[in-house]
Amino acid sequence: MSWISSPFLGIFSGGIWQIIGQSSLFEIIILLILLIFSLVSWAIMFNKWKLFKKVEEQNTIFLNHFRRTRKFSDLTGQAKTLKLAPLSGLFVVGYNEIKELMSRKSEGNISSDKPIPLNNEDIIIVEMALERATAEEIGKLEKYVVFLATTANAAPFLGLLGTVVGVMDAFWSIGERGSASLAVVAPGIAQALLATIVGLGAAIPAVIGFNWAGNKLKYLNDKAVNFSLEFSARARKELT
Repeated sequence: MSWISSPFLGIFSGGIWQIIGQSSLFEIIILLILLIFSLVSWAIMFNKWKLFKKVEEQNTIFLNHFRRTRKFSDLTGQAKTLKLAPLSGLFVVGYNEIKELMSRKSEGNISSDKPIPLNNEDIIIVEMALERATAEEIGKLEKYVVFLATTANAAPFLGLLGTVVGVMDAFWSIGERGSASLAVVAPGIAQALLATIVGLGAAIPAVIGFNWAGNKLKYLNDKAVNFSLEFSARARKELT
């Protein structure tokens, strides 16, 4: 296959290890840093893929139960079971806030057996609690995603730094040997460009992973906001 050039054949046939073996200590350190960035980024992406999958499944289960169940009190057990679902976390916060408000209202009205209804101000308090809980739940899911952005931004520059240092070494070798032949220049240039390749290899998947995670988080945030509106609307209908 003539379209495969010899540098790529060299990489896959073991030439890459020869290039690394002849690299300077500084270039090796840069390559190790980029390798760590890449491994951590892949670990985060794989972990988030599994987490988001479970979160969506549990969100769907809880939302179906929420819409089928008439009483809020009947959902507490289900909410405790589906711990990964942000919607169950929002429900617990909203339900606890309602119970606390109703408890305060009934303190001075012990003789009444009926629960005292909530007013508009109480519902606003519940909505504020749901808004705060939404930010907290999405914040939990966002954990470590920022590292993907860091890798996407930093890896190409680290690779460029290694390349610049490698090119400087190549020109230094030219000056020492007094020759600008390809045999003198080529190894140093190859070592220098390796850092750029590894840097891009770490950055490109991180960019893709960060954008994917960002879209997933936006979708889950919209789900949480919609659930908060549905919860508050139901609370207004049933408890006011």
